[in-house]
Amino acid sequence: EAHVRSGEITRDPHQIRVLHELERLRLECLAYLDRIDSSAAVNAAPSTNDDEAWSFGRLFSLTPSWSHPVIAADNLSGPSLAPPKGIYLHGGPGCGKTHLMNVFYDSLSSSSSSSSSSSPHQQKVHFHKFMLDVHRQMHLAQTVHGIRGSDAVLHHVLTHILQKGRILCFDEFQVTDVADALLLRRLFTGLVDRGAVVVATSNRAPRELYKGGLQRELFVPFVDWLEETLVVVGMWDSEVDYRLVMSGGRGVAGGVSVSGNDSDYDDDDDSNPHGRVHETYFIQRKRNNHQKHHQHDRARQKFDSLFRKLTKDSPIESTVIDVQNRQLFVPHASLECDVAKFSFYDLCGRAKGAADYLAIGERFHTVFVEDVPALTFHETNLARRWITFVDAMYECRVKLVVCAETAPEEMFRVEGEGGREHTDEVFAFERTRSRMEEMRSERYLRKTWVGSITESHG
Repeated sequence: EAHVRSGEITRDPHQIRVLHELERLRLECLAYLDRIDSSAAVNAAPSTNDDEAWSFGRLFSLTPSWSHPVIAADNLSGPSLAPPKGIYLHGGPGCGKTHLMNVFYDSLSSSSSSSSSSSPHQQKVHFHKFMLDVHRQMHLAQTVHGIRGSDAVLHHVLTHILQKGRILCFDEFQVTDVADALLLRRLFTGLVDRGAVVVATSNRAPRELYKGGLQRELFVPFVDWLEETLVVVGMWDSEVDYRLVMSGGRGVAGGVSVSGNDSDYDDDDDSNPHGRVHETYFIQRKRNNHQKHHQHDRARQKFDSLFRKLTKDSPIESTVIDVQNRQLFVPHASLECDVAKFSFYDLCGRAKGAADYLAIGERFHTVFVEDVPALTFHETNLARRWITFVDAMYECRVKLVVCAETAPEEMFRVEGEGGREHTDEVFAFERTRSRMEEMRSERYLRKTWVGSITESHG
């Protein structure tokens, strides 16, 4: 209730419904973890600790009498201590899925803080990053550890994952790569069989995952397993995009102004007592016969001026980043200020993937992108790479400064007959548009860059 009164969150009946299910899982997880940390031969009584009795309902001031009993350790049967049934939470962009998972994750951390176990119980990670680590561990198992055979390699990977925590919270669960699609069933079956609890957020219902992908018929058994093993909860009734609410609808055509409280964005000019406001999205539309030269160049001038300000007149040079035993070229960078600049085609015009974009986000706290065009259905590969790039920047909490031909909602349009073949890309880009709106908000720009210090739990 205090969060609601402060304006940090808004009371939402759709989110409260989901919190009931998350509270069920929280209580079951606490009992499960307690059983794991205790001797299997001891019949421990349910805890009455105040921390364990805390509920999501109390945070949102639900009916005080509402509660779920903690499942006693005796009810967890079998030598493998069967884990609680996890949750797959799906809904439209900005409806609060990630926020709800974060509340679950944080409350579980505080509730289990008194545990005598020194090993981590849970981890939180963006799904893109998780799968990159899975493939990396598979590669290391074979090349460094000399492990042979798919079963032995998978065992190595599963052990590596579970050492970081049994409760796995995945943000932005999505499948776009055929290699991932064919691996997921064995990977997740192995995790749950070894006692993992899975919580995932996604913009796709399970049956919509990897729709239209190569060899999708081989992926369908994983969807069946997902629906059987996890509690699937939809939030499609929610019509609010909280990312847009945070942005406040400010100045789309001229760029969004954001107050610069972060030290990198402070202004030395004392004439403004509230500090300088900065635009992070600049629209440089194609010049027409009726548009004067200085009007066309104004957005670019502001974009370049902000780049000079944030690099503090330090040397600008090209550099390279090591990405999985290869080098990624960065055309313009201030190594002193950890700021980089790319053109759209530097980033998306050539074959790049999540590993490349995450490496950029882990190296630079601010990234400028210029010459971002309006895309059509003939350029879906470019659109897909931009989607992956924005996801990576968001995951690392990078400050993203863009000079584009059009506003985010107009950046990718498919119309007529061509649009029917690219509904998946349109859907994915809608999520990216929403994310770009949030990245222009004051709240986002005040966040601390995670970068290379990102921990496995987020």
